Order: sequence, then C-alpha cells, then structure tokens
Amino acid sequence: MSTLTSPTSSSTPSTSFPFPSIYSFPPFFTRQPNSQTWTSQLSLWSSLILAYCRYNRIWRIDLNTAIEWDLFNNRDISRSLKLETCREILDSMVKKGDAEWVSGSGSNPSKNTSAIIYWRRPEEWANIIADWIDSTGQKNAILTLYEIAEGDLSYSQDFRGIDATILRKALDVLIRRGQAQIMKSADGEEAGVKFFGSQ
Repeated sequence: MSTLTSPTSSSTPSTSFPFPSIYSFPPFFTRQPNSQTWTSQLSLWSSLILAYCRYNRIWRIDLNTAIEWDLFNNRDISRSLKLETCREILDSMVKKGDAEWVSGSGSNPSKNTSAIIYWRRPEEWANIIADWIDSTGQKNAILTLYEIAEGDLSYSQDFRGIDATILRKALDVLIRRGQAQIMKSADGEEAGVKFFGSQ
C-alpha cells in the first residue's frame, strides 16, 4: 500500500485567520498564576488552537517551528507565548483528547515537541469517510491510503491531505464497526482498505 507522509507544521500558515478579541489582550500571552484564571486561559487557548488549525488545515504542530507562528506570536502588541506555556496548553489538550503527543516521552513532558491536533476526532473522520464512500459509490472498493487522502475523488473533501496517523485511526474505527477491512498482499504487506459502506 502506498504510504502517506504526515504533514507537519514546517510552513507558515495563512495570516488571514480571524483572531478573537482575546488575542489582542496582552495578559493572554502570559501564564496566569491564579488557578481559576489559568483554567479559563487554557480553555481559550485550546479553542483558539483548534480553530486556527482547522482554518489552516493543520494536522500537527511542531513547537520548534510553530512557536514563531502568529498563533503564538502577536506582533501587533509585541506579545508571544513561551514554549513551556505552549507545551502546558498542548498537555491539557492531550488530556481532553483534542491532541496527541507524537514525539518525546510521556514520562518526560519537557521532551514533547510535536502533537497531532484533533480539530476533528478520529470517530468524526470515520463518519465523514464512510459517508464519502457511500456517496461516491465505492462500497466494496479497495483503496490505498493515498487514494483516500490525495486521490481525485477526495479533492473537495475535508479529509483531503489528512495526516496518515489520523487517517489510520479513522480507518480503525471503521474496521471495528465492520465497515472496512485491511487487505493484504501475498507477502503480508497492506495492499489497501476495502469498504463495506454504512451498516
């Protein structure tokens, strides 16, 4: 089966994102010491990160490069979020299921630098892919991961260019539901995914 590369946050996203008004409030970029205020700040940052990633179709954030994005850097007010605070926010998102660390060690959070951002959860992607399979008449078809994420029929779909890890998790949901099956070649390599449509 042809493999997909997982897009990361190496390029600078669009600057046309409509930032909320809180983004222009200087204390928003400083970790607040009061626990209630910090909890509220975490929630606001999580919502902003999810909205920003969805708008720019970002599947992963690599803190080594993303820390320079306008998301974490408001040059108009000369404020930026510290790397440690970004990591804390992503840790919070991981605990809520809105993100997943893909580098570093779970026992040493300071090593975490790259995270998948779930602006849609794998279960949601599974539903979208299943609906797409039904609407495009691909029941009983065998497709490669590449055809799903980059093929001609997926051109106008929200999952176009989807991160390989997220796609695999969505397919695992469909497999558990009995809506898909991994097909293997004679040598045991994955050859594609066969879809059975909605149950």
